Amino acid sequence: VQLQAYGGGLVQAGGSLRLSCTASGRTFSADTTGWFRQGPGKEREFVAAISRNGGNIAYGASVKGRFTISRDNAKNMVYLQMTSLKPEDTAVYYCAAGGRVYSPAYYQRRDRYDYWGQGTLVTVSS
Repeated sequence: VQLQAYGGGLVQAGGSLRLSCTASGRTFSADTTGWFRQGPGKEREFVAAISRNGGNIAYGASVKGRFTISRDNAKNMVYLQMTSLKPEDTAVYYCAAGGRVYSPAYYQRRDRYDYWGQGTLVTVSS
């Protein structure tokens, strides 16, 4: 199983980017899927997660109201639309999926995700 995240890049503060994540060897619709990020010198933190059918969504406090997670199971894709970007959003963004993320209470737990992508770098300039 391989996850691939892409869509990162350099953007000015206040700008927008859309990240995409796809899976090979596995159907995304079977798993809750999340986005995490790791900034320079920081721990990996929870960004957003979406349940298998999209019925439950959660966001980290620092991105709520600015980022939107969505999924298209027919295309085996999960997206992260990022708006009003700030320099502190600069990080490598990882998508993750797993069948042990049983409820929103588990969304922020990295140890519950079995599959991780390689990450895509987002750099926000001031």
